[in-house]
Amino acid sequence: MTLPAPTYDLMLLLDPQAEESTRAKIVADAVNAIQSQGELVRQADWGERQLAYPIDRKASADYHLLQFHVGETALLEGLDRTLRITDGVVRHRIIKLRPGTPNPPEAGGAQRRAEPAEGDAAPAGQAPAAEAPAAEAPAVEAPAAEAAAVEAAAVEAPAVEPEPAPAPPESA
Repeated sequence: MTLPAPTYDLMLLLDPQAEESTRAKIVADAVNAIQSQGELVRQADWGERQLAYPIDRKASADYHLLQFHVGETALLEGLDRTLRITDGVVRHRIIKLRPGTPNPPEAGGAQRRAEPAEGDAAPAGQAPAAEAPAAEAPAVEAPAAEAAAVEAAAVEAPAVEPEPAPAPPESA
């Protein structure tokens, strides 16, 4: 019995200051290369996101995720080489996924706030979507909650006095 072809992730971080047509061509060329020698499973445009640290003096990048199956590694080597020398690619990474790896998050999943549907109760601690003003930033309650938790812990636990440090030996 033959094993199924492994699944790979290709994460592309493209320069957001590059022309839209240039970025679209880079993604289209990668998709065409994958489809010519493998099978494209999923393509996701995650949009522009902040980078964890500046790369080539850029603070953000246009993220694209391509998931695919491929039998031969020649495609991987070709993609890696092509993307390494292509202008407009800030970073790229090809990762072989282990079997059973969960699906990636949807586009913008971490940045979008889920709104409850009509008739659904809002999660605990949140006002319903109709009552929350759109332009107002959410209230910051975490420091107050942390302070209350620290005070409660201080009341419950007795204070422990540190032992005095031993005196240094005297020289004669």
